Amino acid sequence: MANRNLDAHVKRIGLQNKIATGILTCIVGFVLVLLAAIVVYILVQGAGKALSPGFLTNPSTDDVAPGILYQLFDSFYMLLITLVISVPISLGAAIFLVEYAPDNWITSAASTAIETLSSLPSIVVGMFGSLFFVVTLGWGISIIAGALALTMFNIPILVRTIQQALEDVPRSQHDAALAMGLTRWETTVNVMLPAAMPAIVTGIVISAGRVFGEAAALIFTSGSAAARLNFASTNLASPTNPFNIFRPAETLAVHIWKLKMEPTPGNDEIVWGTAAVLLVCVLLFNVLARVLGKFLARRLTAE
Repeated sequence: MANRNLDAHVKRIGLQNKIATGILTCIVGFVLVLLAAIVVYILVQGAGKALSPGFLTNPSTDDVAPGILYQLFDSFYMLLITLVISVPISLGAAIFLVEYAPDNWITSAASTAIETLSSLPSIVVGMFGSLFFVVTLGWGISIIAGALALTMFNIPILVRTIQQALEDVPRSQHDAALAMGLTRWETTVNVMLPAAMPAIVTGIVISAGRVFGEAAALIFTSGSAAARLNFASTNLASPTNPFNIFRPAETLAVHIWKLKMEPTPGNDEIVWGTAAVLLVCVLLFNVLARVLGKFLARRLTAE
């Protein structure tokens, strides 16, 4: 009798396991199909325009064959400035929280502030950037104002990513380094960071993809006016110098938004082409994150 009850119980548990596995498999499959459908649809709609001659090399002001050269440059340039500002701040904050922060209300308040900042809508961050960076500081609609607005909601993501990467390093390595006489800073630099570097780099590249496609925070800070750049200019103060951080800039995502707000004949074709380029760039960021993560894991951890 006991064996019969045990067999029935095992069969019931096995059936429940199969049902749960099937449901979860269907959910994952649905997500993958949905993602694939979005990617394929955008590429089918925009690949023709994206691959057309001059689309990536002509400015949007070209009357014959408008392209996205300046928007593409502005997107990568603003991303670079954002990472230059946010990565050191995020790295320092994460190291402090993991290695130095005492377990008190200050640490709790810092963690709460990071969580709150990460949950702010990007349009709210853009409005704050417009009021503070553009108006109060007097920088006007500019690249630096947009980069700082992007930094505000990129920092929480990076802090959490780097903090998790540092906490995932085996505690035995940390304790062994301290036991050998290394200071806490030397342990962090020579033991913790090299071990966590693959995960840190992966997080940075993935966050770069998110920042690259942001639009709402930039509409009010870096602007949506079509740039007129002169790559031969050596005057950094010139509004046409590509590297002038106080000039307006229009990124790919903002360019898409602006064209959809202007129902001009031919705009839809350019929108789909721009969306296809933006999508490919974001996908490349994710692929690069995986490749760099695996490469650094092999080099730094000998795995």
